[in-house]
Amino acid sequence: MPACFKTSTIIPVPKKPRTIGLNDFRPVALTSVVMKSFECLVLSHLKYITDPFLDPLQFAYRANRSVDDAVNLALHYILQHLDSAGTYARILCVDFSSAFNTIIPALLQEKLSQLSVPDSTCRWITDFLSDRNQHVKLGKHVSHSQSISTGSPQGCVLSPLLFSLYTNSCTSSHQSVKLLKFVDDTTLIGLISDGDESAYRWEADHLVTWCHQNNLELNALKRVEMVVDFRKNSASPAPITLCDSTIDTVESFRFLGTIISQDLKWELNISSLIKKAQQRMYFLRQLKKFNLPRTMMVHFYSSIIESILTSSISIWYAAATAKDKGRVQRVIRSAEKVIGCNLPSLQALYTSRTLRRAGKIVVDPSHPGHKLFETLPSGRRLRSIRTKTSATRTVCSHPPLACSTRPGPKCYTN
Repeated sequence: MPACFKTSTIIPVPKKPRTIGLNDFRPVALTSVVMKSFECLVLSHLKYITDPFLDPLQFAYRANRSVDDAVNLALHYILQHLDSAGTYARILCVDFSSAFNTIIPALLQEKLSQLSVPDSTCRWITDFLSDRNQHVKLGKHVSHSQSISTGSPQGCVLSPLLFSLYTNSCTSSHQSVKLLKFVDDTTLIGLISDGDESAYRWEADHLVTWCHQNNLELNALKRVEMVVDFRKNSASPAPITLCDSTIDTVESFRFLGTIISQDLKWELNISSLIKKAQQRMYFLRQLKKFNLPRTMMVHFYSSIIESILTSSISIWYAAATAKDKGRVQRVIRSAEKVIGCNLPSLQALYTSRTLRRAGKIVVDPSHPGHKLFETLPSGRRLRSIRTKTSATRTVCSHPPLACSTRPGPKCYTN
């Protein structure tokens, strides 16, 4: 590949409002437009070859996959397991440090060969990632150019897929342990029965070993564990250790943007959504003062406020309490008073989005949630998922993976 096509300008983009160190910046690469066109051609070719071999539990950068699907499926595994007596679940969330920047081209080429990618394409990708000249630009200041042969630039068309293929072999070998991935966010779910945690601990150790073998490092600041245990006489399990450090056990954490609590209730997550929406209500009231047309105000509400209130609504709405649903609905009523017209209710938004998402999963056999849609012998209705315990019905929160066109009396998605 011509060297001029591999030249890039690195722009540090802050990850958070207040930056205190280099790790608080994301190095985004500005590359040649001609090079991006070549990458698009290779991307479609690479997707066609590797799609059948991709890990079904990798939810990032794939068609008909989303963050909601990852959280929904994780909750489905946990709730289905907790439906049996004497069980609990351990959820370990880890994150790779500078994941895209640590890819070894030679190791990636070997992995691509194992996925039936032609040698010519493998060599092209290796050359694409090797001997790349780059410089950093910050304001008016530009650094000296430096040649690197490690990593895949963030901002390139191919980088997301290449990282997914690089980590494709990172999977669980035990049926009682699920390993879900969304780019570099990796979640290990141990479904523990009769107190036997051997498989879960083995998979955690194997994850560390796999990272060392593939030049990836786990972020020490983004490693937490949460235990979901509904047993009456439960005892705190022994903490888990990764890389010679004990993992902190938390009562709640943010799982791919959604706050998950130890009791699988949604008060914290809904409170967070309401707080963000109320902050944006200020701008809606300001637009009202400037006599903005009603149509434009509705568009503003839909894109700025409603998008916040309905964030991951297919996950939390079914299990939310009437009180929490009422809190969200009050924000919608406040917006109605400001705009002066009726807006879609929370129930209507939930129903439309859930059915639309379920419809896409039903027609996609490769989706990991597709098998949950089991038709009755008549072929006209979907079978309702049944549970043994009322606790599971109460906290169930994955309707897109378990909804029915005409739910039966025991369908807990209702």
